[in-house]
Amino acid sequence: MTASGFLARFGMSGALYAVLAGLAVLVPLLNLVVPESWPIHLSTFMVALLGKYLCYALLALALDLVWGYCGILSLGHGAFFALGGYAMGMHLMRMIGPRGVYGDPVLPDFMVFLNWKELPWYWQGFDVFAFAALMVVLAPGLLAFLFGWLAFRSRVTGVYLSIITQAMTFALMLAFFRNDMGFGGNNGLTDFKDIFGASLQAEGTRNAFFVASVVALAAGFALCRAIVTSKLGKVLIAVRDAESRTRFIGYRVDKFKLFVWTVSACLAGVAGALYVPQVGIINPGEFAPAASIEAVIWVAVGGRGTLVGAVLGAVLVNGFKSWFTGVFPEVWLFALGGLFVVVTLFLPRGIIGTLLHRHALSRERRMLAESVAPDAPSDEGQRKLEQAGA
Repeated sequence: MTASGFLARFGMSGALYAVLAGLAVLVPLLNLVVPESWPIHLSTFMVALLGKYLCYALLALALDLVWGYCGILSLGHGAFFALGGYAMGMHLMRMIGPRGVYGDPVLPDFMVFLNWKELPWYWQGFDVFAFAALMVVLAPGLLAFLFGWLAFRSRVTGVYLSIITQAMTFALMLAFFRNDMGFGGNNGLTDFKDIFGASLQAEGTRNAFFVASVVALAAGFALCRAIVTSKLGKVLIAVRDAESRTRFIGYRVDKFKLFVWTVSACLAGVAGALYVPQVGIINPGEFAPAASIEAVIWVAVGGRGTLVGAVLGAVLVNGFKSWFTGVFPEVWLFALGGLFVVVTLFLPRGIIGTLLHRHALSRERRMLAESVAPDAPSDEGQRKLEQAGA
């Protein structure tokens, strides 16, 4: 079956699932089975790098759910991503135990250095993975619920809501930079050792996290697709296109927005939790507004309101970033800004959105051509064909 035939039969979603399934099998094989001397061998560094891209893709997917389908432009999704990462980082810090620099069986090294006498109450329970996994979802979800409940009930929309989300993540960044908050200050949480008794630096662990990232992205995509293709999704699109009209015909718009906003935050938290073990550190820099704005650019490049486009945009932009920062590190931010300008001017629908739009146009032309006489089109049919072509 050709690529076009596969897309015609299974669509973009089927193509994404096929690519993810292929990656889940191929990447571990190229790393663990293929000898290092072979040119197709994939290094452990590349496995971790690809896993990081998939975590970014899940974050972009979460953002596309609220921006592309509900019209909520969030400039603070990095906060939810970072909270999930800190929850996982706290668990990994508790797993270090007496193997830290200061040998304290309970307190992390930074707390010993700062003369903390006992573990803060909000660190309790993170030595249990199930509790940490719950907090990965609960911490960003609860923050999103409280924020959304206040904002949506007050009918804050548009650029004002975007500014408030940016203020939220900036405030959290400033708070987490403080040493007395108990999260490592500007150094953050790092020097992780293992998880479930397996070293985080081992090849098998790296590949396991890569596969976990693939599974999480596939599950997140399935959840988002189930939402946007349901009746709920139709209401969300109505809210995006005409919020006041949707409210006037009887829908509780604030409840729909609050639900999808909270789900999106939970997905971002899962992305952050998978990100931390693969990069080995989490610090307040992840709360920076610039990180959230980058996520917006990923979605815009791939195509908002498509889901698949968000995944593609995150992978492409971050792959380009890895290459560009290695060759021209001083001008990366200018290149990123230029990319956003180019996409806005020449690809306003993004990559996937443009492809889908052109496909829809070609299908309309084909249907119009089939509706006229098969031998020679009439004057009316010819005029319709010319208008469709224009």
